[in-house]
Parts: sequence; structure tokens; C-alpha cells
Amino acid sequence: MKKKHLGSRFEDFLEDEGILQECRASAIKFKFAHELEKAMSQQKISKAAMAKRLKTSRTGIDRLLDPENTSITLNTLAKVAHLLGKRIDFALR
Repeated sequence: MKKKHLGSRFEDFLEDEGILQECRASAIKFKFAHELEKAMSQQKISKAAMAKRLKTSRTGIDRLLDPENTSITLNTLAKVAHLLGKRIDFALR
């Protein structure tokens, strides 16, 4: 039986470089930011309106939508999801 892949896994490389967890956090935030932007667009909610609903500034919304800014709390995630009529699913694997 032939091996499907040659060499090590990409995750092994990231771990060796010491950036695996950072990359995972960035991937999660990228996905969240994309989903948030999509939901806001579908519901025709502007950044200013979303900021008002969350009782934050438009800059705060820009941080939520910034895929590179991973400093977001679970409480904020839950508020955003609730305001958009969505839910967040988590899984540990």
C-alpha cells in the first residue's frame, strides 16, 4: 500500500515552529469574522447598527471583523450570536 502523503504533516511543521496554537486561533477567528460579516450582510445590519446593539463602538465591530485579532471573549461571541439569531457550536477533538 502506497503512502498518500510524503514527509511530515503540516500541523507537525507548525508545532515544530511553535505557532500551531496561534494558527488555530487565527483560523477560528477568520471563520467567525467571515460568518459574522455574512450574517450582517444577509440581515442588512450595518457596522454602526451592530455597534449600537452590542453597546460598543464601530471600532469594536471592526476588531470583531478583523480575522487577525484573536482577542475575543466567549461572552462577546455569545452576545453576537444571540443578536443575530444564531448559535455557536464548539467541539473538542
